[in-house]
Amino acid sequence: MTQWSAERTAAPDMTIAFVAYPGITMLDLVGPLQVCAALAELVPGYRTVVLGERIEPMGTDTPLAVVPSHTFDEVPDPDVLLVPGGLVPTLAAMADEELLGRLRRAAAGASVVGSVCTGSLLLAAAGLLEGCRATTHWLFRDLLVPFGVTPVAERWVEDGRYLTAAGVAAGIDMALHLVGRVAGADVARWVQLMIEYDPQPPFGGIDWAAVDPAEHAPFRQQALVRALGDHPELLARLSG
Repeated sequence: MTQWSAERTAAPDMTIAFVAYPGITMLDLVGPLQVCAALAELVPGYRTVVLGERIEPMGTDTPLAVVPSHTFDEVPDPDVLLVPGGLVPTLAAMADEELLGRLRRAAAGASVVGSVCTGSLLLAAAGLLEGCRATTHWLFRDLLVPFGVTPVAERWVEDGRYLTAAGVAAGIDMALHLVGRVAGADVARWVQLMIEYDPQPPFGGIDWAAVDPAEHAPFRQQALVRALGDHPELLARLSG
C-alpha cells in the first residue's frame, strides 16, 4: 500500500461536479460518477458532487429518480464539470436558457468541461464547444455542426479542456481517461480494477460498418419534433 499512500498524500484538492436535470439517461450519470467516486474514495483531495437547480428528486429515463447532492449556487466553481445526456428531455433542454446559463457559469473556471452522450449538445447549445472537436451519440453526432463544432466518430474526444464521450456506456471510458489525466495512469488502472470494468459483451462489439444513421433518421426527427416543437427556429436549424 506504500505506492497508494504516496499518491494519497500528493493528490490535489479538486471538485468533480456532475449536472443533473430531469430526464437524463441514468447510465450517462452513474457510470462516470462511479468512476469518479472511486477516485475520491481511493485518493483524498478529490470530491465528487452532483449539481441541480434544487435538491429534490428528478426523473430519469428509467423508473429510478436521482437527487442532486448540491445546488449550482452551493458549488459555483467546480474544477471539473460533466454533463450527462438523454433523449427528448436533453434535446428540449437545448432551448432551456436557464440551464444553459448555469452550464456557462459553472464551466467558466473549470479546468475540464465534459459530457456524456447528447450532453455535448447542451455544451454546444451553450456556446462552449464552438471551434472544438467533439463527439456524442452516433445518431445525433451531426447535430453538433450547426453550433460550429467538428463532430468526431471516436469513443471519447479531448480538445483542450473539453472532454466529450460518445453514447451512454462510453462515459465510463471517458471517466477513466479523466482519472488518468488528473491523478495519473496508475490510479486510473486501480480504479478500473476496483470497479472491475472489463467489458466482454455477450454478442461482441458493435459492427460500426453496418450501422446506417440514415436508416434511423425518422426516429431522430420524431425525437427532435417532440423536444423542440415549441421552438421552431431551433428545430429548423437542427432538422437541416
